[in-house]
This record gives sequence, C-alpha cells and structure tokens, in this order.
Amino acid sequence: MSHATTAGEAGGPPPADGPRGPLDRFFDLTGRGTTVTRELRGGVTTFFAMAYIILLNPIILGGAKDVTGATLSIPQLTTMTALSAAVATVLMGLVGNTPLAVAAGLGINAVVAFQAAPVMTWPQAMGLVVIEGVVIVLLAVSGVRERIMNAIPLALKHAIAVGIGCFIALVGLVDAGFVTSSAQSPPLSLGTGGHLRTWPAVVFAFSLTLMIVLYVRKVPGAILVGIVAATVLAVVIQENAAIPKGGWGVVTPDMPGTLVATPDFGLLGQVDLFGGFARAGFATALVVLFTLVLSGFFDAMGTILGISDEAGLIDERGQVPRLGRVLTVDGVSASLGGITSSSANTVFVESAAGVGEGARTGLANIATGALFTVALFLTPLAAVVPAQAAAPALVLVGALMMTQVAKLDWNDLGIAIPAFLTIIFMPFTFSITIGIGMGVVSHALIQAARGRWRQVSVWLWPVVVLFLLFFAISPIEDWLGVK
Repeated sequence: MSHATTAGEAGGPPPADGPRGPLDRFFDLTGRGTTVTRELRGGVTTFFAMAYIILLNPIILGGAKDVTGATLSIPQLTTMTALSAAVATVLMGLVGNTPLAVAAGLGINAVVAFQAAPVMTWPQAMGLVVIEGVVIVLLAVSGVRERIMNAIPLALKHAIAVGIGCFIALVGLVDAGFVTSSAQSPPLSLGTGGHLRTWPAVVFAFSLTLMIVLYVRKVPGAILVGIVAATVLAVVIQENAAIPKGGWGVVTPDMPGTLVATPDFGLLGQVDLFGGFARAGFATALVVLFTLVLSGFFDAMGTILGISDEAGLIDERGQVPRLGRVLTVDGVSASLGGITSSSANTVFVESAAGVGEGARTGLANIATGALFTVALFLTPLAAVVPAQAAAPALVLVGALMMTQVAKLDWNDLGIAIPAFLTIIFMPFTFSITIGIGMGVVSHALIQAARGRWRQVSVWLWPVVVLFLLFFAISPIEDWLGVK
C-alpha cells in the first residue's frame, strides 16, 4: 500500500456493510476504500493546487502574436481556460472514474504560442490542437496507446511515479519563488541570491510546515487547511506590507473589489482545421503537429501512471483500470482545448494533491469541475490564492510519491539505470515526456546490449524510434528547412 493511500485513510475507513447509495455504486467508493467526504475534499484540494492555470494560461497565450500580429483577448482566454477545464475534468470523472483533473497543459501551450502561432493564425494553430486530440483519440480507441502503456515494464512505471514526484516538487518550489533560476552558476538557488528575505517566502514556509505537521498527525484535510490558512496569512501580509505587483508571482493576494465577473465566450469555436498546413507549409505544420502529439501523448501517460500508482489503482499486472476510457477522454479533452482556443488540455500532475487528501475516484473530479465552473463567474476570487499558499501541496505530495523508489530493485542495473534516468530527467529538464523517453530508450538499449532484445515488448520499439526522432527534432527541422 502506498504512503498516500495510508494517509488518505486519516478520515476513517468507509463503512464495509449496509446499503450502497447511488454515488457509491456509480463511482465504486466502497470498492476503492473511500468516502464521499474524502472524495469531495480531495477534489477541492486539487482545484486549489491547479487554479493558477486560469490565470497563467491566458498570460502565456495572450502574450504571443500569430503570423498576422494578432493577439488573443486575456478575458476571453480566462473564460475559455476555466470552461475547458470544467468540462474536461467532469468528463474524466464520469467516464474514466479516476481522480485525474484536466486543464490546459503547460509546455503544450508554449508549443502553441511560440512554435505554431508565429507561422500561422490563431484559429489555424488551434486547428492543429484539435487534430492532435483526434490523433490521440484514434490511438486510444484502436488500443495502440493502451498497449504501449501496458508494454512499459512495471519497474519503469514505478520510476515514472517517483520522477513525477520530483518534478511536481520542483514545480512547486519554482512557482512559489522558494527556488529561483539563474543564467549563471549555480542554475538554481534558494530564494533570492541564495537567501530567503521576502514575505512570500515566509508564507510558503508557513504553508509547508503546517501541511507537514497536520499530515503526519493524520488530520483530515491537512493539505486543504494549509492552503486556506496560508492564503489568509498572505492576504493579511499584502494588506499591510503592500508588496509590489509581481512580488508574489502570477497571483497577488489582494481582496478583489468585486467577486463576480461576466464570462466572455468570444473565442469558442474559432478554429481553422487545415489552414495551418497551407499557411505555414506542410512540413512545418507536420513538425508542430508531431511535437504536440508526442508531448500530449507521453505527458498524460506519465501522469496517469504515476498518480494511479500513488492512488493504489494499478493492479498486480501494472495496469490501470478503465485505461481505454481514460485515454480516450484525454484525447477528447485535447481537442476541446482547441475548440475553446485555450490550447490542448491534458491530465494535470497537481491531481496528486487531491490523491494526497484521499481522492480515489472520479467523484473528486466532479468537485474540481464544479469549482472551475464557479470560477467562470468568480474569477476575481479565484485570483486571491497565491502560489506560495498552494505550491507546498506539490512539495509534500512529491515527498509521498518518492517513497515508491523502494519498489525498485537497485541491484539490477537493467532496472536501476533506466529508472534513474527516468527519475532525474523529469525535474532536470522540466519535462515528463523527456524523462519517459530517456527511461524507455535506455531500457531498450540495455536489454539489446545484454542480448535480450526479444524481452523488449514489440510495442516499445516504435516508441523508441519516435523518441529518437523527438530528441533529434532540431537537426531534422534544419534538414527539412522548417523554421
């Protein structure tokens, strides 16, 4: 049993006997050892851990220009980001019955903003996003994607979970400004210039400390309590210290003048499916599409495997329940992101925060999706929670996911080396996809070097080739003359 599963029982075990209600039967709450209260608490926690995307995604997309010099409206992007996340998250909960929230994927939105948009119009770029989702759906319904996921050795699946734990911990530290990057040596340092000297750092430290104390004492809702308490502290500090704009990062904890905002649905359906191929050229558009598909495919795959493993949902054969449905919804959600012009949706690693609070079923997604729906009208209130209050949840959950490293046989180099590369490349390159690629390629290489290449699943060899192409994408672009 994973650490998070044990901790998730802090709210008390669900009743084993007695009649099962409709929610219990639909989501199999009893079968997964959870309760309605625990699921709703986990869903709320996941929302607060990922609510920043409502603000950050519009900043990334809205700050870029397409080939004509046009920009997207920030208010419209905010509405579309929340709407897309709400629909996709609820769909994943109802169809996939997994606590995996879905929203515009970081990294993927950067590809759309800085690789696609400069060579085509925004509707054409979003058309490629829709096509990406269709490709992923076809791979899912054909069973190819599920076979690839099941072909990954169980040891690598554990390593992916550990790597994601390291990755989300680093995401939390960087988003909160507790760890900062520099172009000089060392590339990362504590706080500002190696020192903690700001009020936001105090809020982060307070939030993380409170979460840890409550969590180890098995207090129900420990992570959620930490986020709320730290947000209150941040608001008080901002009211009295008046920290300049940008001092907190994307979100400044100011109490808004109004709680209600009118959503603007102007970007809905602004899509040109195939125009990008004519505008940018077939080769250029194809490279962009390849990057989108590969990133969306393996980022989601790694997150699904890692969080499912942490939630105790992976069976003894290393397989995820309802995997085909989960993968299909992931592809549909990606296309939905294109239709709403919010960029491709994908499964969010911040779902691990909800799993840390005990979420085990899709019921948690209903709570998360409901809050995204409310955020459509309460965007000013959603903009109060700073990263320093929510990001510590990622650090704590990262620590819990790290415990799965004990499941690896470090005496077998055929396991140890691919696992190690998977784990370190995720945080070091800030990419789940690259971590998976390094693990899969090194696994195949080592088995071939040992003369055991037949032990590598036939479904993994095409993946190895795709990753080699992905790693060599820059010289391939030069060879093709792609911008």
